[in-house]
Amino acid sequence: MLVSLATLVLNSANIPQERVKSVTGDVRRHEDFESKILGNKRTVQVFLPEGYDAKREKPYPVIYFCDGQNVFDGATSFIPNQEWRADETATALIKGKMIPPVILVAVDNGGMKRSDEYLPTKAKFQGTEIGGDADKFGDFLVKEVKPFIAGKYHVSAKASETGLIGSSFGGIISFYLGTTRPEEFGLLGVMSPSFWWDGETLTKQIPKWVKKPDVKIWMDMGLEEGPSMVGPGRAMETALLKRGFTAGKDFQFYEEAKAGHNEQAWAGRLDLCLVFLLKDLR
Repeated sequence: MLVSLATLVLNSANIPQERVKSVTGDVRRHEDFESKILGNKRTVQVFLPEGYDAKREKPYPVIYFCDGQNVFDGATSFIPNQEWRADETATALIKGKMIPPVILVAVDNGGMKRSDEYLPTKAKFQGTEIGGDADKFGDFLVKEVKPFIAGKYHVSAKASETGLIGSSFGGIISFYLGTTRPEEFGLLGVMSPSFWWDGETLTKQIPKWVKKPDVKIWMDMGLEEGPSMVGPGRAMETALLKRGFTAGKDFQFYEEAKAGHNEQAWAGRLDLCLVFLLKDLR
């Protein structure tokens, strides 16, 4: 049974209401990163592992994160001081030799455009039609963000060493882009995915795949997220296993009993996600 020690620590912490800067290590900010594809700007942050060497022979694996505001810093997170602690978690796992040195790239969401960018289909939600720009967001990552990162940092170009992680709607876009563009993203962290979206349309597409994508998928869910989240998550698990994914090899679905739909829960499971996706690259 998988157990995340970080969850126990995070759940017992008292979260102050005043925003506190919580970045650890070498995190570099690229503000006002402009997208011609999406027609907007956002911040992109890059975590470099301790001892980063831009001239070493082997390039670094790289993981891209959705909702970048929440990934490193409680001072920028959507909910004050509730962040993923990705910098602290990666540093600890690298020092413990549980994962290789890795570069993390946190891409801010598009604010009011977040739902449009992260959802592959248009549908009504609470009376408003949202979604449908996921392919454009994918083009933004592949044609604008990835080349920018490759031009500034020593990152691997291999899909098997390139990941995409997100939660909720961010989990949907991570799954969607990884399974439709496996030549770009081969490591997928799909945390608390909202697979209920648009009548579980993504799950219904699995039997129609022409070919099983060559990707490694971590998927998880907190049982306190409720039946509307957990049920579709389990349905996706069943669909993926029927399509040829192998539990423990290229697919892992983890349910956490006392976890909800929030940054604390995702921070508490991030170590498990990173180890599963990256352990074979050590």
